[in-house]
Order: sequence, then structure tokens, then C-alpha cells
Amino acid sequence: MRLDHLQQPGFNTTMMGVLKGAADHYRIALSEAMLFGGSGHAFLMNIHSELCPSGPYCWNVEPFYPLVQNLGIQMTTLGFFWSGSGPAERSAVEALVKYHLDEGEPCSLLNLENQLITGYDDTGFFTAQPWPGSDFPPSRLTFENWAEFGTEIHASFMTFRKAEPAPVLRTVSDSLRYAIDLWRNPTAHTCEPYGAGPNAYSKWIDAVENGHGCGHGSWWNATVWSECRRMAAGYFEEIADRLPRMAVPAQVLAADYREIASALNSASDKQMPAAEKVDLLEQACVKESGSITKIEEMVTNLGE
Repeated sequence: MRLDHLQQPGFNTTMMGVLKGAADHYRIALSEAMLFGGSGHAFLMNIHSELCPSGPYCWNVEPFYPLVQNLGIQMTTLGFFWSGSGPAERSAVEALVKYHLDEGEPCSLLNLENQLITGYDDTGFFTAQPWPGSDFPPSRLTFENWAEFGTEIHASFMTFRKAEPAPVLRTVSDSLRYAIDLWRNPTAHTCEPYGAGPNAYSKWIDAVENGHGCGHGSWWNATVWSECRRMAAGYFEEIADRLPRMAVPAQVLAADYREIASALNSASDKQMPAAEKVDLLEQACVKESGSITKIEEMVTNLGE
């Protein structure tokens, strides 16, 4: 069976690609910027002390789920599995995924990347490949042996059900409060050796100074988090359109986040000298700190 027209757009932030595919499946009219911003993901940054590319995947997702539900999508986790998970555990989650697919509900998996599960046949699941022309991540998952994952498995499965969306004002207020908490209370959103909020910038700068700024992890983190900040800029532009009384501060914040996105995108250059990269990150950190103060003022004025 196949879920017709279920597709995953090629965002660098594959969690957002999965959610956009689910939203489109349910015909929920969500722009890319509203999806990133309303869910709060536009304001997330999670950095490993050695710039491991696992940063975008290893954070506390629990506060994220209700924000996604505000947008009209209920996320449900079906479990986490590893190389030692036996045949019974694998068969059980496979049966759950097939059940939800048969009910017309999109499902996804996370093993190195987030992928939509678009259907199944007698031998395995069909999985979306977010980046055209690439054979990674795999386009299939064979039942029971999960051979496409290789020997190292850190897999979780999820389903997505349509929910009643929240009013725009509540969606905006909740997402901006989350952005503030990511910055003001970063240890609640990740754990060592990762850092969120200002701690993410500190760990990123330290990692660059310790020689980790020219590898794949440095490039990938910059690629994902610059995309998020670019979407944050777009989100504030939408806030300006939807909530006219917030138009002026929202446009200021849109400009701020465009500047942050540009700095982080430049930092993705593996060949950039460490000192130059550190300077970019320090400037971005200062700019984002000031932006959080402006967001706090906006939330106060929203009155939600």
C-alpha cells in the first residue's frame, strides 16, 4: 500500500521536511516559515562539544510536540530501537506502523535522518528520500532485519494525526515563549555534551578553536541552523502580516534573523580560517541575544 502524494521536501532540517509532508497530506495550509516558526524549531540550536553532526537530532523534543499540535498535527512516538532490539520488538513496531498507514496516517522513522514512511509491500517499508540524486538515506527498510540501517541502529518511529489547530495568536505566543526558554533556560532542552541557546554558541566556538571547525559536523550544523534562522526571519514576516499591531517589531526581528542566518551560512565553509569563523559566531551570538530581548518585549505586548 502507498499513501498517495505523500512526499518529503528537501529541507536540511529533515524533521521539518517530515512535518511539512504530513501537513500537505492532511491539506493543512502551512507555509514553510510558519511550520518552522510556529513549531519553535526555527529558534532551536543544539551543538555537540566536538560538533558531531548528531546535534540536530539529540535534543529534548517534549516541549516541541504541543507546539506542533498548535499547527494541527499530533505527533506520537512509537518507541526507540537499537541494534540489540530483538525480532519481537521489531515486529511489534512494524505492525503498529502498518496499522497507522492503513488508517491513512503518515509515519516516520529517525535513524541518522528523519524520513517519512510512505507505504509498504510484503517485504518492507517504502521510505522517503529528502534529497534528490542521493542514495542516502535509504529508500527502503526491510522487515525484521532492517538491513538498510547496517549494524548501528539508533531508530525511533512516529505517527502523525490531524488535530484541531490553535488560534494564530496562541500559536505565535507559545512559539515565542519557547524561543525565549531555549535561550534563558538552555539546560532544560539538551544535556551534555550538547548545548542549546547561548551554550550552543559557546560549544561551537570552543569546538572551532579546538580544531573541529573544518569537518563534516561543522558544515552540517551550520547548514541546518542557518536554515532554521532563515525560516525564523520568514516567520516574523508572516507575524507582521497576520498581526498588524506587531508589524514594526516583527519586521525588525525578521531583519535580525536574516543577519544571523547569513552569518551561520557563511560559517558552513570548511575552508574558512578558524579565527574568521569564531568572529562570525560571536557576532551571531550577540545578535541573537539581543533578538531574544526583543522577542520578550513582543510577547509582553501580545498579551496572550
